[in-house]
Amino acid sequence: MNKNTSFTLLLLFLVLGSKTILAQDNKIHWLTWEQALAKSKVEKRMIVVDVYTQWCGWCKRMDKNTFQQKEVAQYINEHYYPIRFDAEYKEPIHINEKEYRYVPSGRRGYHELAAAITFGKLSFPTIVFLDENWKVIQPIPGYQNAKTFKLISQYFAEGHYKTTPWDKFKNTNSY
Repeated sequence: MNKNTSFTLLLLFLVLGSKTILAQDNKIHWLTWEQALAKSKVEKRMIVVDVYTQWCGWCKRMDKNTFQQKEVAQYINEHYYPIRFDAEYKEPIHINEKEYRYVPSGRRGYHELAAAITFGKLSFPTIVFLDENWKVIQPIPGYQNAKTFKLISQYFAEGHYKTTPWDKFKNTNSY
């Protein structure tokens, strides 16, 4: 192989590799509960949980129209440990020395952890914000567009929720 061919191949690999890396940066890097717990032992961060179900149309719409937006993905990846959690997940999950299990109910059922972090209000999608110590700050039920979701994420990540009512924050910050 001559020098020109080697250089061309190297350049091609670099270009293709950088496009792959950039494409990955435009997506939220969803974690499992276990992965988020492990990461939080090394570096404390807030947690955001997307509570969804496989059959939920609004959940799919939020995944496509909100979570896949570059600005949203970058903000979430930088400030949170993001978890996607199927509210009908069948396996037990251990959080803070407590075990949460799947509960059969009717045709489907639900996971106890989904019920716990949404305060028993299982509607989908619901986004749940947890502090660095894994305590629920607030569940937010319903579809959120990208601009609204990013603003809500900033409200919690930047600590505004501690001092400023949501309506005041929303009205003084632009979408």
